[in-house]
Amino acid sequence: MAGRADASSGECESSPRLTLEAVFREERGLLLAALVRRFGDLDLAEEVTSEAIEAALVHWPAEGVPPKPGAWLMTTARRKAVDRLRRDQAYAARLAVLQVEAERAAPAPPSDGALPDERLQLFFTCAHPALPAEDRAALTLRCLAGLTTPEVARAFLVPSATMGKRIVRAKNRIRTLRIPFRVPDAEELPGRLPGVLQVGYSIFTEGYAASSGPDLQRLDLAEEAIRLARILRRLLPGEREVAGLLALMLLIHARRDARTGPDGDLVLLDDQDRGRWDRAMIEEGTALAEIALTGGPPGWYGVQAAIAALHDEAADVASTDWPQIVALYDVLRGLAPSPVVELNRAVAVAMRDGPEAGLVLLEGLSAEPRLREYSPFPAARGDLLSRLGRLAEAAAAYREALELAGTEPERAHLRGRLGKVEREER
Repeated sequence: MAGRADASSGECESSPRLTLEAVFREERGLLLAALVRRFGDLDLAEEVTSEAIEAALVHWPAEGVPPKPGAWLMTTARRKAVDRLRRDQAYAARLAVLQVEAERAAPAPPSDGALPDERLQLFFTCAHPALPAEDRAALTLRCLAGLTTPEVARAFLVPSATMGKRIVRAKNRIRTLRIPFRVPDAEELPGRLPGVLQVGYSIFTEGYAASSGPDLQRLDLAEEAIRLARILRRLLPGEREVAGLLALMLLIHARRDARTGPDGDLVLLDDQDRGRWDRAMIEEGTALAEIALTGGPPGWYGVQAAIAALHDEAADVASTDWPQIVALYDVLRGLAPSPVVELNRAVAVAMRDGPEAGLVLLEGLSAEPRLREYSPFPAARGDLLSRLGRLAEAAAAYREALELAGTEPERAHLRGRLGKVEREER
């Protein structure tokens, strides 16, 4: 297969700057996808992938990162899988039956339009209609996109424990129903597309705004999501929502260099140097957004791309077309209501009509359980309360946001905001 389908083909120059974390992040998804296709069992693939990485942590610090880390990991993982199957003959026999069933059920390879990336193939496989929609996306994000359970939980605004149970449930259902890990045929692809788009969007979101860690952004994840979206665009050129998702990613990713300062600190949209935005990426994203919004009713990703395009084409925050952005959020509310859409709409209303109008809308969302552990919600309240001169309340909101923030750049930014209102209050 074309592209980066085989984890064993991954190459990486050995370099002092090359961290083990970067290698594992790059190779894990490739490795797991290849192992699932080889053995047909997700649990086995996860176990030997983890064991291969643990072995690398023992050998590589002393011996150095090999020239082909993906090949090293794949060889190690395959050996461990074979050892496991030799020890457990009953397990091996069950896998053999599943593999025969999968081969019988598999359609003939299409002459064209094949999925050119092994992970993307498995994204479609895990989007099986026998699994509930949220379970499909959660399983794919955790197992194939390499996000941690807390990162997946953040994408769905649920507690980590709830997400852990959801992922286990999805695995058990695959095992119970004996769902084969195979590439769906061409007729199945459109029906599974929404789940795949959701996965790509969630991967990009984690890359754009990491849920935890020392960095605000995980550019590797964002760029991987864009790469997979480009493959989808080539595969399904007539699907407007594919164009919409790729447009949205490009229009947001175009701002990546301006979102952080020299020390990695958070720079808000108001303060970003728009000269550092990637204009070629913005032009490409804008053209795709127009395609996504032409020829039929607007889709969720296309509308979000239109909002991103309005931000990108404005000279500054003050000249942004806030009335049009509010109108587009109204369209989103009709397409797929969510508390995050309501939060973003409230912020846009505040920019259009003033902080009091936005704060009224935010107060109406205060009982929404999915926003209780979502740091942007109290941070937005703090900003609006600060603009209204309600400094004590603003400080309390910033403290709440500070407790919920996952990355150090976010926490540093919120500490700065909190300190400012505390000084003004005195």
